[in-house]
Amino acid sequence: MNRILIVEDNQTLAKLIAKKIEASLNCEVDVAYKLSEAKLFLKKYSYFVTLLDINLPDAPNGEVVDYVLGKNQPVIVLSANIDKDFRKKMLQKNIIDYINKSGVDNIKYIIQTLQRLEKNKKHKVLVVDDSMVFRKQMSGFLQNLFYKVFSVAHGEEALNMLQTHPDISLIITDYNMPVMNGLDLVHEVRKKHSKNDLCIIAISSNNDEEVNALFLKQGANDYIKKPFSKEEFSCRVNNSVEALENIQLITNHANRDFLTGLYNRRYLFKNMDEYIENMDSGEKFVVAMVDIDFFKKINDTYGHDTGDKVIVHLSEILRTNTNHRDLVSRFGGEEFCVVLKNTDQINALNILERLRSEVESTAVFTNDKQSIHYTISIGVAIYNEDGLDETINQADMMLYKAKQNGKNQVLIQ
Repeated sequence: MNRILIVEDNQTLAKLIAKKIEASLNCEVDVAYKLSEAKLFLKKYSYFVTLLDINLPDAPNGEVVDYVLGKNQPVIVLSANIDKDFRKKMLQKNIIDYINKSGVDNIKYIIQTLQRLEKNKKHKVLVVDDSMVFRKQMSGFLQNLFYKVFSVAHGEEALNMLQTHPDISLIITDYNMPVMNGLDLVHEVRKKHSKNDLCIIAISSNNDEEVNALFLKQGANDYIKKPFSKEEFSCRVNNSVEALENIQLITNHANRDFLTGLYNRRYLFKNMDEYIENMDSGEKFVVAMVDIDFFKKINDTYGHDTGDKVIVHLSEILRTNTNHRDLVSRFGGEEFCVVLKNTDQINALNILERLRSEVESTAVFTNDKQSIHYTISIGVAIYNEDGLDETINQADMMLYKAKQNGKNQVLIQ
């Protein structure tokens, strides 16, 4: 669990911030009212973030900031000082942010910042710049925001890095670079990665206004002109990553079943169309239609909440007992479709029989601790040139026969 330290001499404000953080985040909060108390906490704990007032009874001139930074603890400065020169001086230090403490909205911003930092740990960022000085500067800014950072000197190295780490969320690229410049890099990246998969921010000191437009036309999400401030850089990076998360969240809702988290019917057809188009000559895959036996009886006897538990239980068995390249989707109600990719009939039957056996041997528990055992029937068909729809229909026919033959069995065409 994350731990946060608040150092603030206004006890009412400190307690209010602590209460809001504890209510919004899964973390523990320590509160100190002066530097000497903060030192005792820092001897005992390491912190996810420290929130520091800069005017304390025993440290009136911001000494707490340098002390905490010296302990290699992440720092967000809280201050009522709105002097621009003082703010600029503080931001030159290795702090995450400088936040004015002037009202409730600023507390909301603190919460949002902490939530953003927690999410940032899941994201990888690639910095592409031929200047070692700028690479180091931007990498430092990003690491201070808890991103995992890679850096390279030109576009060709960036493409190699992206191939090694296809889950990179954001590329920040300079324009003028040897081997491959930023525009060419954006063009190449967008051939395989859409804006829904990967953000790109272009950075350049070029005064040609057309460069900005060219980057955006090639597929960059944003453009920052050098030189830039730490605050502008941080805000643009966080905004780009947050926009990417929102797109992926919407896409995820569109592609997945709400109850089980499995892919839905719509996504299965979209994914399989792409898979069939690109699969190797002679490659085969198997389609299995899976249905819960006597599901109506489960609902009528134990209620729909228990019926939902059975559906979720089966979805977890299907998910955990198939390969990551395979595709498991909920077709609706108690019916599921499992696509076992690049496999033969014998291997597919072994996998599906194992699924059937595991379902039969495990139980679902109702809210009042009653155990429910259930079974599944599975119809199987091997993909042929008649197409995906026909293969699914054939698997459905075998499922119907499995039901007619007594249920709790796997039948292949």
